[in-house]
Formats: sequence, structure tokens, C-alpha cells
Amino acid sequence: MNHKRLNPGYPAVRLRRLRGSKSLRDLFAETSLSVNDLVYPLFVTEGENVRDEITSMPGQFRYSVDRLEEELEELEALGINAVLVFGIPDSKDDAGSEAYRTDGIAQRALRRIKDLRPKIVAISDVCLCEYTSHGHCGLVSGEEILNDQSLDLIAKTALSHAQNGADIVAPSDMMDGRVGAVRRVLDDNGFEKTPIISYAAKFASSFYGPFRDAAGSAPRFGDRRSYQMDYRNAYESLREIELDLLEGADAVMVKPALAYLDLVRRAKEAFDVPVAAYNVSGEYSMIKAADRMGWIDGEAAMIETLTSIKRSGADIIITYFAKEAAKLL
Repeated sequence: MNHKRLNPGYPAVRLRRLRGSKSLRDLFAETSLSVNDLVYPLFVTEGENVRDEITSMPGQFRYSVDRLEEELEELEALGINAVLVFGIPDSKDDAGSEAYRTDGIAQRALRRIKDLRPKIVAISDVCLCEYTSHGHCGLVSGEEILNDQSLDLIAKTALSHAQNGADIVAPSDMMDGRVGAVRRVLDDNGFEKTPIISYAAKFASSFYGPFRDAAGSAPRFGDRRSYQMDYRNAYESLREIELDLLEGADAVMVKPALAYLDLVRRAKEAFDVPVAAYNVSGEYSMIKAADRMGWIDGEAAMIETLTSIKRSGADIIITYFAKEAAKLL
């Protein structure tokens, strides 16, 4: 902006004029949050008639496949048009074979969602961590997480999800080259129209704890710092995003959201592609906990948080607040 051509300011210029009433503030608001921006994560577990509240995530539940209908009915009534599906299996092994089994929990959940509500966009999280006995996002040898040897299984999982109804696949493992591997296997099997949202800049973060409780996906040894990103690095995140786009990603994701809003903005400005931001479990649970203690207005903090994510440049916001926010929007 060329400030030299503007008048010097007060008293001729009074910016408060446009803030004098709610109607004026709404009229001149630069950022508009819509229910169409929101994606709701769904945890689907084995069993029957299960609706199990997640202790560390108040208001969030694990559902069995047979209980999905009531949840989808509520989402549709609220105008929420997209879900991100996480499967929680009963059994795990070193190779995460339940992740790509035709009748696995995620596959059955995807089929059920598309049978019940075909217009809801079903996004599948593609990773092995919920399915491996060691809790890592790829194959391991000793305590080394193997990159190239994991790609075939990740791609196989993505294909299985697409075959069972996923509208979009979202690889979240952060193995180098996995977007290209997923794109090739989808194209080779007739799913060239299936989009990929890549968890392109996913950081080794302290904000994932409640999710790992919900999905039972905490690593049994070590941590994920050798494949998830170092939170001190910004330019590296842009390299990760660029590589995923070159490999065939249709949209990219920054995860977590709040501590990385600068990177959401950088990604949007650098590449001008659809950018998703994941408002993760720790971000959700902190607001819930502070609200329960009476320290903050949780509802106001929720809307302020989601608006800040949208203002930073996110086109899509994956959030556990989706249903609560939708009731207010």
C-alpha cells in the first residue's frame, strides 16, 4: 500500500467509524468463516453399538460402523459436507496389514459413509501408525523407520481406500516420495480422478497427545522426529510442499495450525493452491479445558481461533470444533 498518497490521519481519519456497530463490523469484515470451510474428523472403531467418548477430547467420540448413521445425519443437518476418516483396528502387526485389508475398519467405514450420505466428501487418512504394533508411520528395522520400503504399503492403503469409496486420500506419514507412489498406484488402477490432499508440512509437535490417546497410535519406542518436520524450520516446509505438488498432490496441508499460521500464509502465497490447516487435538483440548475451568469463554475462543486460521490463508480447516462452530455460523 502506498501510504504517501493518504491523508496524515486523525482527526480526519477515524478507523473506529467502521467499528461502531455489529452491522458495520460485519459489513467491513475482511475474513468470512463458513461452514463450507470445515472438515470434521471421524474416529471409527471395531465393535457394535459403540459411541465411546474420548476422555482427553471432551465432546469427541469413537464410533462403530453401525453408529455412523446418526452422526452423519447430524453433520448433514449442520451443513458440514466433509469428514476425515480415521480407522481404529482391534489387531495390529509390524506391517500394519489392517490398514490395507479390503474389509478393514477404515474400508468398511468409507463404504458405510458413501452408502448413507453419498454427497458427504469422505477424506481418508492414509497412514500406518494406527495399524502397526510399534506405532510408527512406516516399516521399521530395529529402531530405524524405513522410508522406501514403506512406500508400497502406503500406496496400497490409499488404493484400498479409493476402492472402498474415499473421495479424497490424504497421506499423512511424511515419508519422502509417498505422494508420487500414491499418485502412480491410483492412476494405474483407474483412480486418476481421485484427488490427493497431502499432509505436506506435518511437524513433530507436542499438540498431538489427545489424538494419540483417541487412536491408540503413540509410538512404542523413540519418536517421529526423523520423519515429521522440525518445528524450527520454515523454509524446509516450503520445500516439502513444493515436492509434494511436483509429485501430484492436488492440495496441501499444514499441521498443526495455530503454532504454524505463518506457514499457512507462506504456503498460500508461494504456491496459490488449495491449502488445508489441521486444528489438531491439543489445540482443541486446551480450549475445552480452559473453558471448563472458567478461565476463558470457550465459544468465543473457538470462533476466534478458526477465524485466525482462515485469515492466515487456509481454504480448508480440519477441526474437532466443526459441529459446534457450524451451529453458530
